[in-house]
Amino acid sequence: MRSIVYTRTGDSSVLTLVDREPASPGVGEVRVKVAVSGVNPTDWKSRAGGGRGPAFDEIVPNQDGAGVVDAVGEGVTDVSVGDRVWLYLAQHERPTGTAQEFTVVPASRAVRLPEGVGFDVGASLGVPALTAHRALTVHESGPARLSPGSLAGRVVLVAGGAGAVGHAAIQLAVWAGATVIATVSSEEKEALARRAGAHHVVRYTEAGVADRIEALAPRGVDHVVEVSLAENAPLDARVLANHGSLAYYADNGGDRATIPMRPTFAKNLRLQGLLLYTVGDAVLAAATEDITAAVRDGALPVGEQAGLPLTWFPLEQTAAAHDAVEQGAVGKVLIDVSGESR
Repeated sequence: MRSIVYTRTGDSSVLTLVDREPASPGVGEVRVKVAVSGVNPTDWKSRAGGGRGPAFDEIVPNQDGAGVVDAVGEGVTDVSVGDRVWLYLAQHERPTGTAQEFTVVPASRAVRLPEGVGFDVGASLGVPALTAHRALTVHESGPARLSPGSLAGRVVLVAGGAGAVGHAAIQLAVWAGATVIATVSSEEKEALARRAGAHHVVRYTEAGVADRIEALAPRGVDHVVEVSLAENAPLDARVLANHGSLAYYADNGGDRATIPMRPTFAKNLRLQGLLLYTVGDAVLAAATEDITAAVRDGALPVGEQAGLPLTWFPLEQTAAAHDAVEQGAVGKVLIDVSGESR
């Protein structure tokens, strides 16, 4: 089978196309014939290494993907050979990501795709949708699970509404009944956030952002999904409602934030960091169920018309796909592993 691998960390030039024998699934594992591999910032950052060497002698990158179950190991009952599935955290603590024709993962990380849903949708879920779900379910008095109506009467502010996580947060919040305000940087990204379903969009590059958000949500914002706490902490503290939640999942804009103390404690705000790798299996299992239900309801479409433009690469150009994500490609970068998914 064709696989993309790296044996040392570095820029995208360390990625190499090789031929390998498909592995057999062990106890509790499944082998999936990958149709589409999704690329996230975490993938190029792991490959780059940050000064650390790889955890395994040879690594196949990419956490997310979608395909068809090809073989199952002993003890697997939730999925069967022939099931169409979406994959998440395929390469977490393992060397076997989705940038290859077959990958072996724990059965829990292969989730059935609802009938009629494309592999492009499946490969776009994973990290973005799971992150968005967690950000929307950490409120002190909010729901721990998402479903239609679970966020009814609540206001959600999504910072960076044109990013992959922002896009998923908008879609999930709308599906759950919230009123959604998104912040973006440009007219182009405003159009994308609106196509994703945001009820209101504010450009953070213009003056008076807090005033406009307060006019849209006079009783305050209940949930903030934040990509840049370093830049937005003062804004978030101002617009959040009493007992609101501020969930941040990235360090865009810097790795240090100055938190305004008085509005933060006066409003009893909850500040919640989140990282999927350490969030726990129970949280991930609940999120995959809710996300799959949303997909079944048609709530998480992808593509230009849905506010998430897709940029495709063939498997042999995985390095270029990583570079595109690192350089801030708008929308979702996907790899057509099978050659038949575009």
